[in-house]
Amino acid sequence: MTLRALSIDDVVRTAAVAGVAGIEWGSDVHVHDAASAAYARTATEAAGLSVLSLGSYYRAGSFGDFGGVLALAAELGASRIRIWAGDVGSAEATGAQWDAVVEDTQRIAGLATARGAGLAFEYHGGTLTDSSATTLELLRRVDRRAVGTYWQPAVGLDDGQALESLSQVIGQIVGVHCFSWWPNAERLPLAARTQLWQGVSNVLHAHGRDLDVMLEFVVGDLPANVITDAAFLIDALGCSGRQTTPAGHL
Repeated sequence: MTLRALSIDDVVRTAAVAGVAGIEWGSDVHVHDAASAAYARTATEAAGLSVLSLGSYYRAGSFGDFGGVLALAAELGASRIRIWAGDVGSAEATGAQWDAVVEDTQRIAGLATARGAGLAFEYHGGTLTDSSATTLELLRRVDRRAVGTYWQPAVGLDDGQALESLSQVIGQIVGVHCFSWWPNAERLPLAARTQLWQGVSNVLHAHGRDLDVMLEFVVGDLPANVITDAAFLIDALGCSGRQTTPAGHL
């Protein structure tokens, strides 16, 4: 996501300076075993920040060992786990692939619920949650209270299209990932799409949603740009930072 090249301590220091509320730790680099998870938790809490969730790379439909993911989340102190809705886009997915993602999600949701954890789908291309319509269909079929979804602006959508997709899934989202890519995967400061992020703020406030709004993919993966984007986001959301919703997804 962001700051992969930095140590856990450096990530925490950057997040603290940025004034965000917490961190969603990724399981690919920083939190990959019990020792790193425990260290990340201690460092995060010592800085007065919260562990928002574990950004796992578990692919629903794989029927893999989810116990290890749950153990990692428990060591980290994360009550939410990010998962992925399969490994093929909705337009290419077969009925059997849809069924597998649904069945496996229901299975791991039961395991997560028993541990007091919730699940959130990554809203992403190349998976069944690559559009608002397919995300809502998947959540309808899964039908588990512990399962929600993140949202982020899909690559290539203009501001109006992105905001329309947010409005369609607003009742199901548990977090927003914030980054400004335009027109494709070119990274820009959040302020380069001010209309989009002000619109996101308006949608969240209009629907009374109190949820995690997380920074991701800053320009150059530079700590200074985390701080700049966090300041912009806090201002756009009309809140005061660490005591409120904005959070660093680092």
